[in-house]
Amino acid sequence: MMDAPPATPAWVAPSLSLRGLTLTWGARTYVMAILNVTPDSFSGDGLGTDAHRAVERALASAATAIEASADILDIGGESTRPGATPVDAAEEIDRVVPTIAAIRARFDVPISVDTHKAAVALAAIEAGADLVNDVWGLRADPELAGVIARYNVPVILMHNRSTPNNVAIAERLGSHYVGVSYADLVPDVARELMGSVAIARSAGIPDARIILDPGIGFGKTPAQNLELLDRLGELSTLGFPLLVGPSRKSFIGVTLGLPPDDRVEGTAATVAVAIARGADIVRVHDVGAMTRVARMTDAVVRR
Repeated sequence: MMDAPPATPAWVAPSLSLRGLTLTWGARTYVMAILNVTPDSFSGDGLGTDAHRAVERALASAATAIEASADILDIGGESTRPGATPVDAAEEIDRVVPTIAAIRARFDVPISVDTHKAAVALAAIEAGADLVNDVWGLRADPELAGVIARYNVPVILMHNRSTPNNVAIAERLGSHYVGVSYADLVPDVARELMGSVAIARSAGIPDARIILDPGIGFGKTPAQNLELLDRLGELSTLGFPLLVGPSRKSFIGVTLGLPPDDRVEGTAATVAVAIARGADIVRVHDVGAMTRVARMTDAVVRR
């Protein structure tokens, strides 16, 4: 079935409220901290699967991120790296819900749940999550849009053309995508993102609660990721705030020839470019360093 064509761009709201935090689009860049409650995160920062220890580690990581000025915590219980083994909803719930509940009990920071499953989103929202981050843009689980609409929480819709047969694994650099074809990269991404927006609208999710993510690293070759980052400003015409998540990803590793734990400078460069091209939120691992990058870049581009 063909994706819906892009709708007429219309900036529907100048801001979004999340648990006491007002995200005023264009005022500054907001920083989303990554907390992976998984044993197989590509970046090596997963908190493991032992429930008690994972919660303890998540609380410590949350405290560190908040102290480093993170605006939002993004909790994920299933690795989304190329070639990762899927987990079922029950296991994902067992991973993320205790973590979200523990963080919510201790901190009043907005929490995002990184999931494409309706059951996980429902359990996470009831445990205290404020936002759903769906790497499949409401295309993986037909029930998810209804959950989001019913609870009236915002959603991040990400572009994704990931397929297992396009995954390549390079020693030290991890997995990345090869042989992915686009007729015209940015227009194709824009059209498919607006297809996800159409799904959200049909379910009753208001435009003011939609954030778009171009899906850096998802179903795109290293060269395509670089091009998409450089042309990010073209997606601003869609009329929605943009989240970009380049942190430690394999296109940085391929470009620089470096493993995930040695990509902080590469990540800093991509974060700065993303902000200069119009990103409103950056999703990162190294919160302290990337917050400083964001503040410095804002000082240049948001004068």
